[in-house]
Amino acid sequence: MKIRNQWPALPIVAGLASGLLTGCGTESGDSAGDGSNVVVGMSDDILATDPASGYDPGSWLLFNNVFQSLLSFPKGATEPQPEAAETCSFTDTRTTVYTCTLKDGLKFSNGNELTSKDVKFSFDRMLKINDPDGPAIMFPMLEKVETPDEKTVVFRLNTADATFPSKIASGAGSIVDHSQYDPDGLRKDGEAVGSGPYKLDSFDDGQAVFSVNENYKGTAEVNNTGVTLTFFDGDQTALKQAIQKGDVDIAYRGLTAGDIADTEKADDGTGGVEVVEGSSAEVQHLVFNMDDPVAGKLGVRKAIAHLLDREALIKDVYQGTATPLYSIIPAGIAGHNTAFFDTYGARPSRSKAQAALREDGITGKVKLTLWSTPSRYGPATDQELTAIAGQLNASGLFDANVKSVPFGQYEKDIAAGKYGVYVKGWVPDYPDADNFTAPFFGKGNVLSNNYANDTITGSLIPRTAALTNRAATDKEYGELQDIVAAELPVLPVWQAKQYAVVRDSVYGLEYCLDASTVFRFWELSKDA
Repeated sequence: MKIRNQWPALPIVAGLASGLLTGCGTESGDSAGDGSNVVVGMSDDILATDPASGYDPGSWLLFNNVFQSLLSFPKGATEPQPEAAETCSFTDTRTTVYTCTLKDGLKFSNGNELTSKDVKFSFDRMLKINDPDGPAIMFPMLEKVETPDEKTVVFRLNTADATFPSKIASGAGSIVDHSQYDPDGLRKDGEAVGSGPYKLDSFDDGQAVFSVNENYKGTAEVNNTGVTLTFFDGDQTALKQAIQKGDVDIAYRGLTAGDIADTEKADDGTGGVEVVEGSSAEVQHLVFNMDDPVAGKLGVRKAIAHLLDREALIKDVYQGTATPLYSIIPAGIAGHNTAFFDTYGARPSRSKAQAALREDGITGKVKLTLWSTPSRYGPATDQELTAIAGQLNASGLFDANVKSVPFGQYEKDIAAGKYGVYVKGWVPDYPDADNFTAPFFGKGNVLSNNYANDTITGSLIPRTAALTNRAATDKEYGELQDIVAAELPVLPVWQAKQYAVVRDSVYGLEYCLDASTVFRFWELSKDA
């Protein structure tokens, strides 16, 4: 889910946790709440209520709770299962025809019937609008949608794509009421009409209020009477104070690593709050502009790879809330290897960095600017880039500095090729290796770093996309990761854990923090 799909959250770091912390924030036995309204605080915003536009984590949080998709990811799962659909499957041997049959009795929150016409309308509309901040970029393979009858939807693809079910199970597959949305333009009123477990009652700059959709028919079992999202607009201090005072029940994303560490240290069972840790597949990379006169030199990129001390970053900047990342496919996702560890090692090496520079004919100090943007990829991003610059300079081989600019300008400058080295975070649209490779290294990649490799685009990505047995893709993904490690268009830095802080009267949060990145409102409950 996207370079644009980052949370200004915790570090967005660390390896997928194999288990979850348990305690006052977790469900066990008869400890479930009585169905009260749950208040969730976030330091980030919802940028869109229209699924044809939103491609950021806040918007997808809304989509995953207000709209249905044909398929969805059950808690803790990485394989999509039927949601609005009764059944879905590829109906040809080439994985280019995907057919779904809808459940009986589906309705939108306004009482209108949901039929195959709405499904076709939703996908056709998204692709026609093709909003630059929307998810249409995920569906270059979708040639057309057919509706033989009111319950049947047939997707015809122009190329084999075994990950298509995962794509339509994401927020990008949200189904809208065809009578409530303009086929040619985005909805501007801040309202939403879906068939998911919740209705959006109100939405403004301060909060979004959700109530239970009585017309919902799907797999979710709702454990509360509604959810209120309170927005803190990047103010981590205010969010921390709100959870401590009980103004919010859950602080989800936006607390600093220090806040998390302090809360864990202070948690003696009497403070009324607890840190809950979940798994995540969020990653962060340094990206190199391959056309840049400095970063475009392989020797410079190799030297940086040999000098990067991930362990020190995680200790000093993220206070242990992270795990080093040594590949472009994160740990816990099938296809992961350790290509960067194998190639450059885990410990910095000045001698290897110097050798790499000399092989490229570079003998003087390398002047370099690392470009950052505050908050968008975690509240400590500027601090992290400053620490990396310090590591490079300490070697005596670099004269590096850091510049940070607002995100809007940052994105424009990257597209214009103005930066040589810059930071990008990525929250997956769906938990498959394809989502960590095709968007970065496929045709028209989202990194805007002028990198292309014919073996990757012409062979490896098409071959992996065509394999329905995802376990059979390990060899190809291993080769792809090895190529990237050798050519260095990006340098992986860390992988995220998800953290949230919860009051001791709230349950079910652990079911909202997994590699699918779906925050499931319906799993939350609260004591009266």
